[in-house]
Amino acid sequence: MGASEAGPGVGFEYPSFEVSWKRRDLLLFAASIGAEYPDELHFLYELKPSFAAFPTYPVILPFKHTDSEVIDFYARSNSTPIAGVPKFDTKHVLDGERRMEFLKPIPVTSEGRKFEIRSKVLGVYDKGKPGTVVETEQCLVEVGTGEVYTRAVGSGFYVGQGGWGGPKGPKTVNHPPPPNLPPTATKTTQTTLETALLYRLNGDYNPLHATPEPGIKMGFGGPIIHGLFSWNTAAHAVLQAFGASKPENLKEFQARFAAPVKPGDKLITEMWRLGERTKDGFDEVRFIVRVEGGKTVLTNGRALVRGQGEAKAKL
Repeated sequence: MGASEAGPGVGFEYPSFEVSWKRRDLLLFAASIGAEYPDELHFLYELKPSFAAFPTYPVILPFKHTDSEVIDFYARSNSTPIAGVPKFDTKHVLDGERRMEFLKPIPVTSEGRKFEIRSKVLGVYDKGKPGTVVETEQCLVEVGTGEVYTRAVGSGFYVGQGGWGGPKGPKTVNHPPPPNLPPTATKTTQTTLETALLYRLNGDYNPLHATPEPGIKMGFGGPIIHGLFSWNTAAHAVLQAFGASKPENLKEFQARFAAPVKPGDKLITEMWRLGERTKDGFDEVRFIVRVEGGKTVLTNGRALVRGQGEAKAKL
């Protein structure tokens, strides 16, 4: 697409910002998304020789920055307005979809190096009365070398903030599970009333996940669990079932946020291995996450995983 055809806001670069993490951050993250003793001590115990970051950890860094203390979520998320489009209210934004590519394993601590998140707008789409979708790319870059460790593409849905005359955007590409086939593997995650209170300590301090008032205002009836909690637990389920829990075995991971999860809900991740799709031995896995007895909360789930023998059918 030539520059003249690019839509409003496309290519807009947000100010880059420094991010940092310590071993302790990786341990908390792994514990908060359900890494298991004893098979996954390499995510849970810093003295394990194979200690490593769970591959999706960098998804938290745009929230965390370099902080070790809690921060004012609303003040931080009131981000730089995008040139050429209306200013959107960040208090009424929901996660739309998130895809991540894992290009290099991150070190277990950022100490002694400098990392930053570099973000740009890929598209701003006016969906009329329902709202506006803003699609962004966020790359985790080591400043000294310019090397990109992870690339994340995400969309935020600004509820009720459409109708400003922008482009509708491309048709979404869907990755449904194969019809009429039972899942290759299934994983159950029982959340508690405290699940989101633990997960938020990774750096995502949105009050929507901690106190009833924002969720009541938004029509959820109270707090909901972070969409990225479900997203990360699904990544854990996929890597555990098909990649022997080895971080280097996850190449890509994505899912669309379809419905909220309430504290105490039981999540069921259903996964289908489609078989080898790449020359370098990565299998395509499709998945969904649903609440037992309720809605599907993550759709369009797709991962590329380096296969490790047969999947564990029931985890």
